[in-house]
Amino acid sequence: MSQAPRSVLGIAAAVEAVTGLMLIVVPHLLAKLLLGVEVTGVAVVIGRVAGIALIALGVGGWLGCNEADRAGSALSAMLTYDLLVTAYLLVVGLGTEFVGPLLWPAVAAHAVLTALLARFWIRARQA
Repeated sequence: MSQAPRSVLGIAAAVEAVTGLMLIVVPHLLAKLLLGVEVTGVAVVIGRVAGIALIALGVGGWLGCNEADRAGSALSAMLTYDLLVTAYLLVVGLGTEFVGPLLWPAVAAHAVLTALLARFWIRARQA
């Protein structure tokens, strides 16, 4: 990949990661600045999950512009997402009233995916 697309990919990755971090840390402020509305309740939870996804996208993009192994950057992005969303959904389930019938199965599914992806990520790093 030439330098120009790598630079644009790096900038895009950084912007998405920063936006994701803002969605996690200050979802109320970002919603007000971007959309002109207040967010409350479950919208905050959904916004934070979207923030986690943007951080994972940023990780994949950032590694993609620096690594020759594109599959490794995708693996890193998915591992980042599954690890963070597992932890966040666990916190939501233990600390809020937002617990539906699929929350704990979703936590378990993401935990299993995290373990599998971590296993492949470790193997790829050792190769």
